Amino acid sequence: MLTSMTGFGKATLELENKKVSIEIKSLNSKQLDIFTRIPNLYKEKDLVLRNDIKKQLERGKVELSIFIESVGAEKETKINQPIVEAYYRQLNELSKELGIELDKEPILQTIVKLPDALKVEYQALDEEEWNQIFDGFKVALSEIMDFRNQEGKALQEDIFARIKNIEQLLDEVPQYENDRIETVKTRINDNLNDFVEKQNVDKNRFEQEIIYYLEKLDITEEKVRLANHCKYFMETSSAGNSVGKKLGFIAQEIGREINTLGSKANDSNIQKIVIDMKDELEKIKEQLLNVL
Repeated sequence: MLTSMTGFGKATLELENKKVSIEIKSLNSKQLDIFTRIPNLYKEKDLVLRNDIKKQLERGKVELSIFIESVGAEKETKINQPIVEAYYRQLNELSKELGIELDKEPILQTIVKLPDALKVEYQALDEEEWNQIFDGFKVALSEIMDFRNQEGKALQEDIFARIKNIEQLLDEVPQYENDRIETVKTRINDNLNDFVEKQNVDKNRFEQEIIYYLEKLDITEEKVRLANHCKYFMETSSAGNSVGKKLGFIAQEIGREINTLGSKANDSNIQKIVIDMKDELEKIKEQLLNVL
């Protein structure tokens, strides 16, 4: 079963003094890129979250966001009393030396704006609270996995249908092959009659040249390889997860055989079939960009 790299998962927790929302989004990417937006209180757990994401999602551009709606405060601002007192004593001494009377209320407003007059105290991480948040993170991670699997199922159905279309188009090729060979023979013979006198033609050599030319235009190997590649593509898709890159390589081989088929075709009907095959393959490649 194929898995998509696109997904979304969310979990909401109601804790004692806060509401926590956890969201995980993912898009397609060549490798795993993880971006986190986490409150400072939980920053020390960033690596733990990243490791779990890496194990579960494997590849993609992943964004983890944790939002806090707090009744209390994650950080508390307090007056740094010793510093304020020191500032006040120095200003008081200075005012006496200069003979300037201090107005207590304005001077306090000025002092609290001076460096280090206020200090910020962050809450300590509560492990019990963190365990609840981590459980919510696992719920969001499970949701995004389910989302990816559903998307992967839809991708697989579409890709399989297009591979089947290529196989059906390949089955249409043989009906035009005999006419194609006769057309080539006739064209060679007509050109020979137009430019070379018949009595000067060595028939044995002529037959050898026609056989050589027709062998160069033979598409039997391309048809066999293309059929095998399509079969291998289907088998690989059903083999398990994380096959997106491998399927991309197989799609390149399918494209190579289709291109060779087109270059050897020498027939308008087969060329039309080749164009339809290429159209289906391009749509498959677009879908594979999103497959894990």
